[in-house]
Amino acid sequence: MLTLSQTLSFVVIALMMGAFVWGRFRYDLVAALALLLALAVGVVPLDEAFTGFSDDIVIIVGSALLVSAGVARSGIMEFAIQRYAPSVSSVRTQLALLVILVAVLSAFLKNIGALAIMIPIAFQFARRSNTSPSTFLMPMAFASLLGGLMTQIGTSPNIVVSRVREEITGTAFTMFDFTPVGLALTAAGSIFLILFYWILPQRTRQEASLHEALDIKNYSAEAKVVKESSVVGQTVADLMKISAGEAVVTSILRSGGLRITPFPDAVLRVDDILLIEGDHAALDRLVAHAKLSLEGSRKLADKTKAGVEAIAIEAVVSETSSLIGWSAQRLLLFDRFNVNLLAVSRKGQRLDQRLGSIELRIGDIIVLQGNQSSMPDFLREFGLLPLAERPLLLGSARRGLVPLLILLAAMGTTAFGVVTVPVAFFAAAVMMVLFKVIPIREIYASVDGPILVMLAALIPVSDSLRRTGAADVIASILADVGAALPGYGALTLILIAAMTVTPFLNNAATVLVMAPIAAGFATSLHYRPEAFLMAVAIGAGCDFLTPVGHQCNTLVMGPGGYRFLDYSRLGLPLSVIVIIVAVPVLMIVWPLA
Repeated sequence: MLTLSQTLSFVVIALMMGAFVWGRFRYDLVAALALLLALAVGVVPLDEAFTGFSDDIVIIVGSALLVSAGVARSGIMEFAIQRYAPSVSSVRTQLALLVILVAVLSAFLKNIGALAIMIPIAFQFARRSNTSPSTFLMPMAFASLLGGLMTQIGTSPNIVVSRVREEITGTAFTMFDFTPVGLALTAAGSIFLILFYWILPQRTRQEASLHEALDIKNYSAEAKVVKESSVVGQTVADLMKISAGEAVVTSILRSGGLRITPFPDAVLRVDDILLIEGDHAALDRLVAHAKLSLEGSRKLADKTKAGVEAIAIEAVVSETSSLIGWSAQRLLLFDRFNVNLLAVSRKGQRLDQRLGSIELRIGDIIVLQGNQSSMPDFLREFGLLPLAERPLLLGSARRGLVPLLILLAAMGTTAFGVVTVPVAFFAAAVMMVLFKVIPIREIYASVDGPILVMLAALIPVSDSLRRTGAADVIASILADVGAALPGYGALTLILIAAMTVTPFLNNAATVLVMAPIAAGFATSLHYRPEAFLMAVAIGAGCDFLTPVGHQCNTLVMGPGGYRFLDYSRLGLPLSVIVIIVAVPVLMIVWPLA
């Protein structure tokens, strides 16, 4: 018989899940309302209302988002794509590469770290194939969960269940005891994700809708081929491969005023001036990876005072602007105001002049680079209307391998047990800011606030199942049902129960609650406990149904623009596949008798 507090806990959880499925309100608001309801009915004590904000999972997810943004901003992943996968353009081939890499990395690294490394590549692939990043991100998150099943260190449930086995039998699971079953599940799950990714609807990030509305595709910029450029002696076609066709060379200017038509076989020389056109992200990739020089950007850095950050900003030339009819060259823009003109966009027109000689008109959209402290005054003085704030990399400094080294250091220290995962990732996030990989002004734009609020609010609500004893009620029901089932049925029951419970407890807590029940359950039925303990670890590590059961699922929710029910659309059939494959393989590798 359920107590009142247990009943109320189930009611709060049920109402919260119903609100998530309904989708009328945003997920962070639903989570906040669920927390208030839990407080009102007493299943969450008042003094524990905000314990979720100090939970490790919130720190891990927030830090991982910032670290992933740093890796993306460094450009190292674009370089890796261009170097090792320059011609991968099919969506299915891209997805296969991402899923396999994430799964393999997750076997030996913390799965959230492996996922953080690959998210920037997913965004690059999405741009290349003109598809939504949501096509890749959720399958990658699921692949990271599957890959983590292959080794003892791949995911927290495996580590916890090893400890539980040692307490019960005196012998812990070893590093690769998980590999036979984990490898079979990873292979089957990856095949499903690659073949049936189309089940997942394409989404766009809701918070990014304004940015997408302002997305400018025809910026004209000017770059110089210098001795250090990687394209010296190569053709225009080689240069265009770097931008995957998203930016084009409109003209080549050589010494003596010679203008060269940019045919694909035209060879690039030192001191060539390239007039290029495309969106700001494509221009940025082209300049960064070809090691071209944007006119004036280096000089600006020299003139920038110590401690004053240089920024790039988009602005519209208004009808009252005093820049109308003037070019940057005539105005001596850099010499007089320490401001660089990096790019110009004019609706319906391709600009083929040198950037400094373009006479600005009403409605032109320009990219300016200058000191953060003086830029607002410059915009007001010249009647320029800044567009909605968003990160612009064009002309900004790159930090090369630094972000990747920071991430690898974080994962290495956790793999060898030097520090815990939250401490390692928090330190990595701080290092990203300290080494100026992420400008201070972009920190909170990189950290997805609604996701963190949702997590922090849900943690005490979910924990009410354990606090009120509702989890123990579930366990006793399982024991009663399982006693009447054959071995494979009992094993299936434990696996499904662990999958069902883990969205409401964190996966490590699921193992701590379910593993002793599973071991005692096996003993009462005169079975060996190993298969049942493994089933608990698999179930706890395979939450494919919600965005809140595992931090990897949460990590991709904001960037992918996913809704709550999207997870079950792809995750439910994947869960069925895991059950179908896991039970017979477990019984073969870990015999019940």
